[in-house]
Amino acid sequence: MNRQLSLRIMVMIVMIFISGKSWAQNVHNKAEFKENDIYVSFDKVEEKPEFPGGITEFYKFIGKNFRTPVAVGKNKIEGKTYIQFIIEKDGSLSDIIALKDAGYGIGDEVIRVLKLSPKWAAARQQGKAVRVMYNMPITIQAYK
Repeated sequence: MNRQLSLRIMVMIVMIFISGKSWAQNVHNKAEFKENDIYVSFDKVEEKPEFPGGITEFYKFIGKNFRTPVAVGKNKIEGKTYIQFIIEKDGSLSDIIALKDAGYGIGDEVIRVLKLSPKWAAARQQGKAVRVMYNMPITIQAYK
């Protein structure tokens, strides 16, 4: 009986240690949470971010800088690539990813072009610049 009691006590001590360690890790992770991890939804922001000259100029910028991958031109590929990025408080773009890629290097090329983007006018919430996540489709059409 003493052996069983000792074993139960040890199991309880180990369980307390494990649960205490998990709690400590959660607190530590909250301390590591950074302001850069926070962004406002594009739909919810009071003042939307804007590319210099507006969205029409943004599409012109993409069209001017986009180099059609050889496979796309050769195979007359058409489709949409959906891009997501963060517009930072200073207007720069970060975390640029292709959510859905039409393939043939189109997503990679759109990402390359977006990295060349001039700074946007930042979004504002309660008068302060905020980070905003932006999603957009890029349509590729083959020339007939």
